[in-house]
This record gives sequence, structure tokens and C-alpha cells, in this order.
Amino acid sequence: MIPRYTRSEMASIWEPQTRFKIWFEIEAHAADAMAELGKIPKDAAKTIWAKAKDATFNVERIDEIERETKHDVIAFLTHLAEIVGPEARFVHQGMTSSDVLDTCFNVQLTRAADILIADVDKVLAALKRRAFEHKMTPTIGRSHGIHAEPVTFGLKLALAYAEFTRAKERLIAARKEIATCAISGAVGTFAQVDPRVEEHVAKAMGLAPEPISTQVIPRDRHAMFFATLGVIASSMERVAIEIRHLQRTEVLEAEEFFSEGQKGSSSMPHKRNPVLTENITGLARMVRGYVTPALENVALWHERDISHSSAERMFGPDATVTLDFALNRLAGVIDKLVVYPQNMQKNLDRLGGLIHSQRILLALTQKGASREDSYKLVQRNAMPVWRGEGDFLTLLKKDADVKKYMTDAEIEEQFDLGYHLKHVDTIFKRVFGAA
Repeated sequence: MIPRYTRSEMASIWEPQTRFKIWFEIEAHAADAMAELGKIPKDAAKTIWAKAKDATFNVERIDEIERETKHDVIAFLTHLAEIVGPEARFVHQGMTSSDVLDTCFNVQLTRAADILIADVDKVLAALKRRAFEHKMTPTIGRSHGIHAEPVTFGLKLALAYAEFTRAKERLIAARKEIATCAISGAVGTFAQVDPRVEEHVAKAMGLAPEPISTQVIPRDRHAMFFATLGVIASSMERVAIEIRHLQRTEVLEAEEFFSEGQKGSSSMPHKRNPVLTENITGLARMVRGYVTPALENVALWHERDISHSSAERMFGPDATVTLDFALNRLAGVIDKLVVYPQNMQKNLDRLGGLIHSQRILLALTQKGASREDSYKLVQRNAMPVWRGEGDFLTLLKKDADVKKYMTDAEIEEQFDLGYHLKHVDTIFKRVFGAA
């Protein structure tokens, strides 16, 4: 995590103080359950809460102990004993380090997921508002980057809305996938800790008991979680690249908001660059980059090794913090996006009517020409226009072979822009619902 791309709410989830607070809660809830089962004195469980519930853990002290013990959980437990006193001997009864580490990690990921879901909601709100604003704003659709047929700018935004609706659904599923707890002991057999302890801790921490763990919670859950983040990052990049293309000087159908006093270039004062969407593109690459180590963490040795640990300490915070920042940036870009309908119309007209070529092709087939002949007739008149030699409508009207099938009025009828937009309402209802 670096401050430049970090928002405080998400970052706080990964701060050492937060982590130790969660560790304590796991241990204290486990002590409660053991006390109820008669495994430890009830007064001891109460003392553990009373002494440490509101404590601020000394991170420097824990680090100092870890430098000697070379073990992070033991370092924490040693410091906790300094706070709690003699009753600390009842902490961590029958538990193993991964019970604390994995349950904590999943608590952090569920909290991160809640923030990310709220972030996606911001993106969806901005997309919906702008989609309806430009529902019937005509613009050119492109395939292979080349002018194809008309669409509306609202449809472009509706497409992104549908995509991020799926992103939200995936995030909700990923949150459920990762929200499990393991308090099952050294190799997951519950030999030293009753399964009811796990059930109690899971409920207290807002998690579900892991059906079967070894010494770790199975990492396929985490792989799915971070893969979901990677897919969302790709969706962000798709929208960002669309905006970057639309902002090109030769296109300029939309551009990022350029604030008062903003500078686009250190050398060229005229520049207005798509720096925010370029930034989103770069951040998306980073989030996707963390998917591979998450996938590779699935294959651990036997009941446990710690090859996953070092990777998760980095990509857990980094992936969630980075995606959180990028989603908020994307929501802002869409919300303030400057749209130029006049340039969209100018680009629609740029190819001299060629965007209506399919309508002419189909009309000729309806009038009796074979599809092969129709294609040849249309392409014969389209290629000169492509080279800048006249406009499509005029050339079609002059083509004797075309006139065998269609009158001037029938040809002109195929150049109606509104024809391409007749089902926009239907698409919007599919995406946004009847309302």
C-alpha cells in the first residue's frame, strides 16, 4: 500500500492495531466458549475481556518480542499476557496459530468486501444517472475501432451498468465464500478444542464455521475472492479505455473533467490528458497481478505450510486497497464526465452515410436482389465514399443497377438515424427494470 492510492477506511482494516484487535477478539470469544464448556474458569474469561477489551496494543513491543521468538502469534500472546496477567494462561487453549491468523484474515476480507460493494454501488449510481441523461444521444458504434452503425451514448453507459451489476453480484458471492472461521486445532481434528468453540467464535465474528479445515482454511476460497477482484479490475479497465479512446483529439466525444487550475503537461500548456482513466488502467493491472499468487496458494503441502503467508500479507491489503481507490476514482470520472453530443453527431456524419450500408443491403434483398449481388452493389458505392469521393446517398441514387430495385424515396428512407434507436427503451428496461 502506498498513500497516493490509499483511502483511509480501507487502509484501517489492515493496520497492525486493527489486526491485533481482531486477534484478541478471536481469542476472547474462544475463551468464553471454553468457559461455558467448563474447560477454563468463567472468571478467567471475564478477566481476559475486562483487562484487554479496550486496550491499545503496543505494536513496537509485539515487534520486539517477535524479533526474539520469530513467531508473530506467540509475540502477540506474550504481550497479551503482559496486559491480562495470570489469567492469560487460559488464552489459546487447544488452538493453533492458523486458527487466529486465518479467521482474522477472513474477517478483514469480509470487511473489505463490504467497502468494495459500497464502492461498486457508487459506480452504479453514476452510470445510471449518466445513462438516462444520454439515453437517446446518438453516437457511432465501432467494431475493430472502425465506424459501424449508430448507437447511443446511453447504451454505452447502460452496458457498463449491467457489467458492474454482475460485479456486485460476484462480490456478494465472494464475500460469502470467504466468510468462514476455523478454530479446529493443530491439524484440524478438534482433538484439543471442542467444535462448539469454533461455532461460538464464528457467530461472534459474523462468520460461518469452516466445514473442514486442516491447519488452515482451504485457499480455494481466497483464490475465488481475489479472482473476483481481478475480474472487477478488468471491467474498470474496459470502461477506462473506452473513455480514453473517446477523449482522443481526433474523436473528442467525451473527456474527463478538467478542473480550474489543472495542468495537463509540464511542457505543452494546451494539453488535457485522460490521466484519471490511465491511472485506473494501471491500477487494474496491479489488482489482476495479485490473482496469480492467490491461485498458487491453493496448493499447500499436506495439512499446512506457510508458503501462502508471505504472499497474502502483501496482496491481501494491496489488492483491496488498490481496488477501493480505483473504484472511487472511476465513480468520480463517470459522474463528472464531459460529453460532447455535437462531436458525436459530427463523427456520425464523417463517413458520408456509410453507417447505413446494412440497411441498403437488406432493402435490396427485400426487393428481390440476391444477397451476393446486393453486397456487391452496396460495396461498389461505399468504397469511393470511403476514399472521400462523394457521399453514399448520392452515389446510390446514380447507380442504375441499384435503381432497378429501389426508388430515390426508398433509398432515402434507409438513411433514417432514428431507425437504429427504436429498441433503446427495450434495452434500458432489460438493464434497469421497468421503472
